[in-house]
Formats: sequence, C-alpha cells, structure tokens
Amino acid sequence: MPSFELETAIDAPPERVFDLARSIDLHTASITTHHETAVAGVTTGLIGPAASVTWRARHFFVTFRATVRITAFDPPRYFRDEMVSGPFAKFAHDHHFKPTGHGTLMRDAFEYDSPFGILGEL
Repeated sequence: MPSFELETAIDAPPERVFDLARSIDLHTASITTHHETAVAGVTTGLIGPAASVTWRARHFFVTFRATVRITAFDPPRYFRDEMVSGPFAKFAHDHHFKPTGHGTLMRDAFEYDSPFGILGEL
C-alpha cells in the first residue's frame, strides 16, 4: 500500500494547530482550486471524534464525493481520518502534532490504495 508523509513547522502552539487542522472552514478556504465543498455531515466548524464529512470535489477533470470519518482522536497530539466512501479503495490520513521550542511540528502521514487495481496506479 503506498504511503507518504509531510512535515510542517508552524509558529503556533499545538492546541491551535490541532484545531486549525480539523477546521472544515479552513480546509474549504485553502483548497479553492479543486472547488471542494462540504456537502453532508459536519459542513462547518471543527470536526471531532466519530464525526464525518462528505466532500464534493473536482480533481483531474472528474467531480466526485468522498466521505471521511474521524476514527482516532487524542487532542492536541493526534487524530486520524479515514475514507468510508469515495474514489479510493482505501485512504487514511494521520495528523500528528508535536510541541517544539518554536511552536509545533505537524506531521501528516497518508496511506492509500488506488481504485481500479493496476489501472488506477497508472
């Protein structure tokens, strides 16, 4: 299963970064090029434990819906969202927040399985 990680140093305390990472409104505002819109579940504010959101988005000239649910929640250190329906065979996103001397190190870890087997991997 493919995976990748991103690390971002942020000059803010972990509690603030944790809340911003689960903000539906911030996500919507930051991804305007793909026209992502929250259309069901938690559609504004902060998503929390066991909650879900359904996104409508356009990527690679295809419009689709994906529903993700928060499956682990340990504020302000960690949360996990997993796709429960959508275009991928599997998609999970782990959000880690570690305090540093200058703020927070945010680490995003992604695991996914492409749809359509080998054709999807291409």
